Amino acid sequence: MANRLTAINELVDNARALVEHPKGILAADESSPTLTKRFTALGIESNEQSRRAWRETLVSTPGLPAFVSGAILYDETFNQRTFTSDEAFPDYLARLGLLCGIKVDTGAKPLAGTDGELVTEGLDNLGPRLERYYDKGARFAKWRAVLRIGVGQPSPVCIASNAHALARYARLCQEFGLVPIVEPEVLMEGTHDLDTNIAVTRTVLTAVFEQLRSFDVTLTGMILKPSMVTPGDAGPAATPEEIAQATIACYRDTVPASVAGIALLSGGQSDEAATTNLAAMHAMDPLPWPLTFSFGRALQDTPLKVWASSGQDRELTQASLMSRVVDTAAALEPRDLVTL
Repeated sequence: MANRLTAINELVDNARALVEHPKGILAADESSPTLTKRFTALGIESNEQSRRAWRETLVSTPGLPAFVSGAILYDETFNQRTFTSDEAFPDYLARLGLLCGIKVDTGAKPLAGTDGELVTEGLDNLGPRLERYYDKGARFAKWRAVLRIGVGQPSPVCIASNAHALARYARLCQEFGLVPIVEPEVLMEGTHDLDTNIAVTRTVLTAVFEQLRSFDVTLTGMILKPSMVTPGDAGPAATPEEIAQATIACYRDTVPASVAGIALLSGGQSDEAATTNLAAMHAMDPLPWPLTFSFGRALQDTPLKVWASSGQDRELTQASLMSRVVDTAAALEPRDLVTL
């Protein structure tokens, strides 16, 4: 019993640390093929060394731990050593005061019986993998589910399948001492309007928390990483205030107050849009849970362009990242919404 209590306390403490104000989470867990596409578009050669150099440039940015609590890594980076100090990345992050996270799903694959919908896989042998990750220094993990809005989509079977997988993953994480980041992403691609996304997000989150409860996941030791409730990227526009109202209303209806925190993903939004929308949500304080960011592209896109155009100049790239991080952290401060 004492060991079980100790494990739960560690989970809760780490979950709280990940969403401690005014900090967010750096998502640097793009798969090697995904990062290669981004490198190629900017004329950067992608190989093990260049990807390692990019990730090390990000996490070694001076001042980063003041605004970032942890970094999510891809398996390749997790198992690499830093160029500058020859430390394993998890040990390097720990020395900097950052919690180390790891992406553990193996990607979204076609879901049988649906019209092109996806289910995220990676549950096979997940327990032993989590145990190894914990032993090597990981303290939280991430699993991303992908749901598209379209005619008849997401279907009930797609929602149920992904919710079930997220809950199984979350329970396994907690059994092996890792805080699960539960990421049900409703994609913004499409022509749908804001009301459609409100309905879909509410249905998805309801299903996810039903499954989390059925697997007895400790909510105080987990973090939700949802998408913001926005219109489709080809749909009718909405103001930041409308997006904030829709998003927070959905979360209030579906996310228990006991959840350690909500770390929003940027979901393909521009740097400015993601930050502006986050700021609008914080203008609606008080909220029942800590609300922060777990951005990938919204923090990395501009620094990556600087890295490419400057011949991989470390200082210029890190200055660009810090500018983005400081601006994003500033969005966590409550402020008045003059247009509401």
